[in-house]
Amino acid sequence: MAIKRANIKIAFLATSALITATLAGHAETTRERVLREGTIVIGISNGSPWGYRDASGQPVGFHPDLVRAAFARLGVNKVEMVVTEFGALIPALTANRFDAIAAGLYISPERCQLVAFSDPDLKLADAALVAKGNPKNVHSYSDVASDPGVKFGVGRGSTTAKNASAAGVPEDRMQLFPDIQSNVSALLTGRIDVAAFSAPTVARILSDANIIGLERVVPFQGASQQGGGDRLSYSAVAFRKQDSDLRDLYNTKLRELKSDGTLAKIMTKYGFSDDEKAPDLSSDQVCGGSG
Repeated sequence: MAIKRANIKIAFLATSALITATLAGHAETTRERVLREGTIVIGISNGSPWGYRDASGQPVGFHPDLVRAAFARLGVNKVEMVVTEFGALIPALTANRFDAIAAGLYISPERCQLVAFSDPDLKLADAALVAKGNPKNVHSYSDVASDPGVKFGVGRGSTTAKNASAAGVPEDRMQLFPDIQSNVSALLTGRIDVAAFSAPTVARILSDANIIGLERVVPFQGASQQGGGDRLSYSAVAFRKQDSDLRDLYNTKLRELKSDGTLAKIMTKYGFSDDEKAPDLSSDQVCGGSG
């Protein structure tokens, strides 16, 4: 009898172990959870036009609207947000604070090692803001680099900062800001002479009736690319590396949004033009240096 009970116990333990292993082997993925709950959580840095909180507290901006439009076609109708400093977005994503970054993040080889980017949705050049009249006569990153008296501001962890560095601006002469607002504020109060952003961000800043006394630098030479011309950057939504299946699902809907004109409408809404339309490139191509 004791042997029989022992055999039953062994069988029970073996069955329990099998069930546990089976459940562990089928742990719910982020893609499965998002589709089941009908909710996706995005990380934003509260910077217009990319991703910010509107007057009612809802996430809006180019990338939140794009994510909302794509996932709505999958039955995911609720978009929640976590506001994070721009330079901390990737660490927060990998720490599972949200499901995707929807904040104007540019694709770069370094970031490609850390996250799974969607296919690019915009192509962008750098631009600069100065006080009216351009008192320091700055027309390029090279002008900033060659004049130690020019105080230069740029976003912490941004591709514009990387481009400025590539063009010769010493890192110890860059004042790094956590968001667009603080960079603009420093320029308005005279703490810096030049602020660099993407071209559409500059246009968006100047469209604000409350911004007085600033102008766009025209012409402006950013970092150069091989073959001549300004170095272009490509923005995209970023997912965790292990959530490439969620990224792939998003890409299928992004292609639909591009082909049916929805992406173009969102671009227009937030001040982007046809000049910023992304070419037909995959994130893998951009990560590998194409474009």
